[in-house]
This record gives sequence, C-alpha cells and structure tokens, in this order.
Amino acid sequence: MSDVEKAPESAPEPEYGSEDVLEDVEVTPPASRVKARRSPWNRGRDRVIAALVAVGVVAVALVIGVTSDSAATDHTKAAPPPPLPAAPDKVPGSLTEIWSAPSGATPVPVVAGDSVATADGGEVAARDPLTGQIRWHYTRDLPLCTVNETWGRLNAVYHKTRNCSEVTQLDPGTGRITAQRNGNAELGTQLVGDGSHVTATGKSLLTTWRDDLVQSAEYGQVPALVNAGKQPRTGCTYGTVAAASGKVGVIERCPGDPADRLTVYKAAPEKDDEPQVSFSSVLAGKRARVIAMSGDVTAVVLPDQKLLVTYNGDGTQRAAYPLDVPAGDLAQDPPSGAEATTQTAQNVYWFSGSKVVALSRDDLSPRWTLSSALGPGITFAQQLVIPIKGGLAVLNETDGSTLRTVGVERRGYPGVVRLSAAGPVLLEQRGTTLTALK
Repeated sequence: MSDVEKAPESAPEPEYGSEDVLEDVEVTPPASRVKARRSPWNRGRDRVIAALVAVGVVAVALVIGVTSDSAATDHTKAAPPPPLPAAPDKVPGSLTEIWSAPSGATPVPVVAGDSVATADGGEVAARDPLTGQIRWHYTRDLPLCTVNETWGRLNAVYHKTRNCSEVTQLDPGTGRITAQRNGNAELGTQLVGDGSHVTATGKSLLTTWRDDLVQSAEYGQVPALVNAGKQPRTGCTYGTVAAASGKVGVIERCPGDPADRLTVYKAAPEKDDEPQVSFSSVLAGKRARVIAMSGDVTAVVLPDQKLLVTYNGDGTQRAAYPLDVPAGDLAQDPPSGAEATTQTAQNVYWFSGSKVVALSRDDLSPRWTLSSALGPGITFAQQLVIPIKGGLAVLNETDGSTLRTVGVERRGYPGVVRLSAAGPVLLEQRGTTLTALK
C-alpha cells in the first residue's frame, strides 16, 4: 500500500447504553416555514383608503347631528317660579293691560301652575303672569299645531310632513321635558281633555293619550293599519268632540245613515286599536253638535229642531229643551272640532257664537242664557265673569243676573274672547294675541 493510500476509518464504537433497542420509527421531517401574509393595511394606498373612510364616517355623523331634531331645537330651563299672589276677594272695578304677546297656537289662555304659556311659530314659552317675562322656552324649527294644559303639564303638538305628528310634554315650572311621542293628529287639531286623558280632534281620526303620552285609543281611519276590522265603522267624517269621565263623545256622519250619529266610547279600552263603544245612536237630525259631557250625561244640539237634547250613559234620551240660538251660530262646525266651553264648580258654559248658555253640571240642563257675549265665562276673584263688548260682565251663577260690568280696552278687537286667570291676573285670548289684565 502506497503512502498515499489509507485504509477507511472504522466507525466509532457506540458508547455503553447508547444503542437503540426500539423498533425503527420513521421520523417526520419538520414542517416547512410558512411565510406570514402581509397585511393589506401596511401599504400606503390602503392606509389612505382607511383614513378616507374614517373621515366619511365623521362627516356623516356631523351631518346627522346638524340635521337632527335635537340640533333643530333651542331649549332653555329654569328654576321653579315663586308662588303667585292670591286673587282679590272680588273682581276689581277696573282692569288695565299689563302685557301682551303673540300666541297663535293657543286657542285659549294656557295657565299651568304659576306660569302662563304662550305658543307662537315654533316656540312654547313660560311667562311670569305679572310681567310677561319669559322664564324658559322650547323652540323647534317646526310650526306648532296647538298647545294645552292637562295633568299640570304643557302638551305641545308640532306639524311635521303631512300632519301634527310631533308631541312634546313639558313641566311648566322648569321647562323639563316629561314625555315625547309621534302621533297622527290632523292639521287643525285641538286637544280635548277630561282630566285623565286628552284627545286630539280630527275629521277622520281621533287619537287619545294618557298622562305619559302613551296612546290609549284610536278611533276612525287609522294610518298604517295593522289589524283590519277593529273600527266599528268606515268612511265616516267627524264633527264636534267632547270628553268627560274617561269617555269621548263624537258626532259621526256616515254613509248610509239618514242623519248624524252620536257615539260615545271609552278613552282607555282594553286594546288601543280596538275601540270600546258605550253606545252609538242615529240622531233625529243633521248638523248636530255635541256640546258637553258631564259624568255619564252628554248634551247635543240639533239646530234644525232648535233643541238641546241630553242622553244617558246607555244612549237613551234623558230630556229635550227648546234652544233659542241664532241659526247663524250653528251654521257650521267649529273648525277645530271642539266647542267653546268652560266649567266652574256649578255650571258648564257653552258659547254658541253670540250667546252663552249656562248648563247645570249635574245633568247639563239649561239654566239661563246671556245674549251679546264674546265668549264663555270663568271664575275670577270668586265671581263669574263673561267677556262682552267693551269689557266684562260680572254675573250671579245661579240665575245669570248681572251684578256689574267692568270696562276693558281691547284696542278695536271685535272677535271672540277666551278667558283664564292666574292669581290676580285675568288673561284674554284675542285671536292670535294673549293679553294680561290687572
């Protein structure tokens, strides 16, 4: 063997204890390394797209915020007002205007607690009765349909799209919102209350709410009807509406009926979309008007018969009385669907358009009539006062005799005057203006 040739080296001897005494097992080679997927948001183009999306979301949010109802509302609040001074013991010998303000959305002066509310355009304002100073206001970019006081709160109904659909309830002392809802009240609606519920008038639909503005009843042509066949009649139009003791009375004019119909139904039936009718009777004539309700008694005027007829709670006729009211007063229904009436502890006072008829609160029987009136009466300073041309008549509630008159300067205003009182202040609604007298 040459010097350059070497024998192969022998394998080293295994060390003691190192030999494999198990069967041969195929060894799985380690998995190949998978390269992680690159995030699409790591590229510059993708980051620009993400930024644009974020900007778009913010822009949409800003647009929604700017155009929302909240953004279109101006609302201030106030601390509860101090108590008003008491009214005098009797009606003063003279009354002078102390302030006035536009209030086109209040059919009558609205007094709630120790505040007076005016409503004009889109603003509801609570004012100091003595000065007219605004304590708080709630203003929307929508026109008001009507405002009333029920349950010691203010109910403001706004017009949006096709009807009076936005209702906000406000605490009169502070301006705090106590309830809100969407409704289906018609344009020209007026709110008729019975102390526990309030009903929005209309020609084809009447809507009733309880004190938290939850709907308790719908009567008539219901929009977006879910359950058909619940209403007792279809195709009817409505005249005047009244309410008392948890019931609503309405004059209906329905196809196929020979005359007008008086219907009385519950303000809070078991199901709000299924009216519970106490009675429904076809009357003896057309152009009928439901004047007032008291307890279970309903009073209806039949112009063609020149009668005032009262009905019991089951629809039976209770009594009929001759009615001496000019035909022109009853030629057509009041546009709002609500009669001009007021109540005192003794009587209900109905203003026909030229006369005031005093009805007993017990059975709605006529007690006396005052001619040449401008509106129904109220109790002010513990006496009955009724607006007349040139001022006020102070009357005896029992027999209607005139005790005296008080002159009031109305600056040439010749129309209907509706009254209310707040402590020592007498309020007159003269068309679209509210005037305070003291």
